[in-house]
This record gives sequence, C-alpha cells and structure tokens, in this order.
Amino acid sequence: MLNERAVELGRLIGQSDEYRAVRRANDALGADKDAVALLQRMEQLRHQASDMIDRGENPTAEMEQELERLLGQVQVNPLYQRMIVAQENFDKIMMQVNQWILDGIKKGATSGIITLG
Repeated sequence: MLNERAVELGRLIGQSDEYRAVRRANDALGADKDAVALLQRMEQLRHQASDMIDRGENPTAEMEQELERLLGQVQVNPLYQRMIVAQENFDKIMMQVNQWILDGIKKGATSGIITLG
C-alpha cells in the first residue's frame, strides 16, 4: 500500500506546474550552448579547486578570479535566472509536501486506529 501511494504522489508531483516549469527551464538552459559551456567550465574549476584542497593546497588566485568572472556571466543569463526561480518554486512545494508527510506520520503514530486504505 505504501508503495502504491508513493508512486501516486510521485506521479502527482511530476504533473505539477512547479515540476513542469523546472523541466522547461532546464531544457531551455541545456539548449543554450554558451551557458552550458560556462557551467561546465565552472564545474571543472570547482573540481580542480576541491582536488587541490584535498591535497592541502590552496586554489590559485587565477582560478578564483576565473570562477568569479564565469559566475558573473552565468548569473545575468535570463535562462539561468529562469531555472533558478523555477527550482526555488519547486523546492518550496517539495518542502510543503515533506511537511504534509511529516504531519501524516505524526497523526498515524498517535492514532490507535489501523486503516487499510
């Protein structure tokens, strides 16, 4: 029964306006080759910096400057901004869903009545 309800909840979330907005924004951003290249370079720099930190080294000033420059370029991209807003809205809805689940758990834990559906 839990599995069926969880699948149903997932289906409903997948059909929500918030989820659809995230998908559309993600698809649009993914189609922007310049934005994708900037994001990939940022990820590459972050990975290099993380590796350096793991070895006890500090990332270079040039790496930090490039990352800052790339971040500035990405943040002004309207498709990236749309993706961030859509993701934030989806995160809010998921926080609410999690709260509803927690409320249901609390009710279920205090109820002496067993239900099967």
